[in-house]
Amino acid sequence: MILSPLAKERGDYRRSRARRSTLVALASTLVFTAAVVLGVTSAPGWPRVQETFLDVRVGWESLPAVAAGLWLNVRVLVVAELGVLALGLLIAVLRTLRGPVFFPLRALATGYVDLFRGVPLLIALYLIGFGLPALRLQGIPTDTAVLGTITLILIYSAYVAEVFRAGIESVHPSQRAAARSLGLSHRQSMRLVILPQAVRRVLPPLLNDFVALQKDVGLISVLGAVDAIRAAQIASARTFDFTPYVVAALLFVLLAVPTGRIADVMAARAARRQGLA
Repeated sequence: MILSPLAKERGDYRRSRARRSTLVALASTLVFTAAVVLGVTSAPGWPRVQETFLDVRVGWESLPAVAAGLWLNVRVLVVAELGVLALGLLIAVLRTLRGPVFFPLRALATGYVDLFRGVPLLIALYLIGFGLPALRLQGIPTDTAVLGTITLILIYSAYVAEVFRAGIESVHPSQRAAARSLGLSHRQSMRLVILPQAVRRVLPPLLNDFVALQKDVGLISVLGAVDAIRAAQIASARTFDFTPYVVAALLFVLLAVPTGRIADVMAARAARRQGLA
């Protein structure tokens, strides 16, 4: 494509401004980082902080056990996320059913959301993780990881159900009316018309809930499961050093950062689609 001299001049000016902005941002970041590092390392209590939280030898020795525990957290996360999506979508659909005949189902779904959204996750873990095995009933699982996963599904599906419901109700009623006028049943209109639009609209908040779930999978350690946090606790008790907790925290951060960036991209894409950016 042939550009006019004025367009070339404007392009060169934009590129020079972009290069200048990049260099300024890089320089300011380096200066700020150097100032923070210098200020922290020259503080009077820095040697004690380094010895207590940042002991390289203790961190390296505890890394294999903490990483093995993190693998359990990842497996619990995958199963819990699938369960949360399925149960949350089911509850949202039940809450959006119309007609007086479906009132019991709507009331049941509303009660479920109110109950599990109000109960603290830690109390739910104690009730399900310790209470169910105490019943000694046949068929009830006793594995702490399984019980922790069930608890996470019950709690987070209440939050995700509300996200799905917001997406379903954001679809204009004319879409449903148009689908029904074409001869589609309620189930077909939900599956082919309403849910695809609803899921696309609530994808960013769903990913945010996924990030929160990534952190809360570590709470299964209170049930005795040897995950990353429990492994760090064991290593810390053995060495009288808090560095294993720092190692576990860094691994959780590395696990959450990609999902967070994906959530940002999806939110920006949704904003552009709606003309907000």
